[in-house]
Amino acid sequence: MNTVHDKPSVLFVCVHNAGRSQMAAAFVQAFGRGRIEVWSAGSEPADQLNAVAVQAMAEENIDITAATPNILTTDAVQEADVVITMGCGDVCPVCPGKRYEDWALADPAGKGIEAVRDIRDDIKVRVQHLVAELFADTEATQN
Repeated sequence: MNTVHDKPSVLFVCVHNAGRSQMAAAFVQAFGRGRIEVWSAGSEPADQLNAVAVQAMAEENIDITAATPNILTTDAVQEADVVITMGCGDVCPVCPGKRYEDWALADPAGKGIEAVRDIRDDIKVRVQHLVAELFADTEATQN
């Protein structure tokens, strides 16, 4: 784990930072209970969030309306302990010593609510596993 932080940190990256990465970050905030730092960014950020993604998250009682797409920076990658990409490919900077995962998730852009619900549910399960793993890692380093 990164010793700069007193808690693990995760960066979610997708191309537009308007759907997948925003949903993932919101789930980490919800499940992490303040014990995980989380950010999201995009290699080509959109002007606004995907409205259907906002709707899908509202169904989970998670409000992401205040979130805004952010540009991916090398600094953000360097700050994170775990970098999870969602289709940005080679655009994502690679920094030695970081844990990288690529979650192969469909892009919700232009899709209806049923398709976005499936993507959201996939993200939710992946985030639940990630949070459990990060909590286990944190507890192991504290003992």
